[in-house]
Amino acid sequence: MLGKHNAARLRDTLKGVETMTRFSLAVLALASGVYTYLGVRGILDGSATFVFFAAIIYSAAVSVAIYAFWSFMLRFVPLVISGTQRAALFLTMGFGCLMIIAMSSWLNAAALAGSAALEQHLAVTLEGYVADLDSAHGNALSAQSLLPDVQRAADRFARLAEDERSSGALTGTTGSGSVVQLLTQMSAQMNELGGTITGSRDEVSALFEQGSAHLAKMRELVSAPGEVAPRADAFAAEVVELNAVVAALQETGVAPSVKRAAQDLSLGFIAPVADGSNAGLVVRQDQVMDNVRASVAAQSTALAAAADEILAEPKVEPRRFVPLSSAEAVLRYWSDFIPSWAGAISIDLLPVVLVLVLMIVNDAMRRETGSLEAAEVMSAAEMLRALALYRQMRIGPEPTPAEIDAAEAAVAADPAAEAPAPPLEATVTPLDVGRKRGDGPARG
Repeated sequence: MLGKHNAARLRDTLKGVETMTRFSLAVLALASGVYTYLGVRGILDGSATFVFFAAIIYSAAVSVAIYAFWSFMLRFVPLVISGTQRAALFLTMGFGCLMIIAMSSWLNAAALAGSAALEQHLAVTLEGYVADLDSAHGNALSAQSLLPDVQRAADRFARLAEDERSSGALTGTTGSGSVVQLLTQMSAQMNELGGTITGSRDEVSALFEQGSAHLAKMRELVSAPGEVAPRADAFAAEVVELNAVVAALQETGVAPSVKRAAQDLSLGFIAPVADGSNAGLVVRQDQVMDNVRASVAAQSTALAAAADEILAEPKVEPRRFVPLSSAEAVLRYWSDFIPSWAGAISIDLLPVVLVLVLMIVNDAMRRETGSLEAAEVMSAAEMLRALALYRQMRIGPEPTPAEIDAAEAAVAADPAAEAPAPPLEATVTPLDVGRKRGDGPARG
């Protein structure tokens, strides 16, 4: 049995995988259509019937377009030899791939990773709201940093009042007079301001706990099983409540009150009239009250400056939650779902590999066929047809069975009859291969 040359084996193999190639292309087109249907269904609005039929029609059109496009590429690209024409086909194929990605692949990615992308959107939004609550809570507690200064000033005034009462440390005269009254008044105002700051701490803590409860509920919604759409709706409701808490925290800050109180200490300072029993004591009382006035002014300036620093901190702007569709979420967070994008695009563009394989195999067949002799590429059927044609040209057509039977009957009826002379075309004069060059023809 004669072995086949490599070109013949390649040709037979191509014929063998042709059915498999068509089947694979059909399956890929169907799979792309199914995932396109799932992606389209997630972005269409309207009644259930409208969404169903619209998604079915679009996905069917995508499947037919993909199958037809790759069928054309599989048939024509391997057969084109010219470099210019092949480059034109490659450009056409590249343009077609971009169109397929635009009309199908991103919807396939939405179907594959749409739910995960929506959960990613909720998780990213949750992180933003956590930061907002922390910032609002920090701003509200910033005024608490002023409490030690206020308490220290109140204690200092109270201690000076006690020293003046018990030992006359400021005026040299013991007892409760105008100086003690003024120092006691300043200590009471400072204690009142400290009480205001301390009282706001409980309200801030309560609001922070309420906001933390909303954040905990939002975390549960992000990681809970089930469909994403109902969870997204509940998440949006929690966002509204949390924004209200953040706004309340910003209104609860006592920094403005501290600033106003600090300014009142200096601007509203009213010193009592010196009530000393003699002129010397009166002078000393006036001097001490002037010193107290200067100390109160310095304390007021320091508290007002600290309050201004707190008020200069940027306020938390209310964050708006924007719901997304699965397709929009996949596009926004595409870098987090590269494997899903790769799978979605591969379903549509895998036939590119088949086109390249067929092109390479056909080029190999053409090269090997061009280096073979005509006898090496001729099949048995072609050889038989060539022999039959040669016979017809050389000796004429073969006798039919009816003609053979008639000749046999004539010979049987007249054995002495001579056989008919062969036709002129069939007469072959044998050559005497034993004669030498120069011998004449044989004569009878």
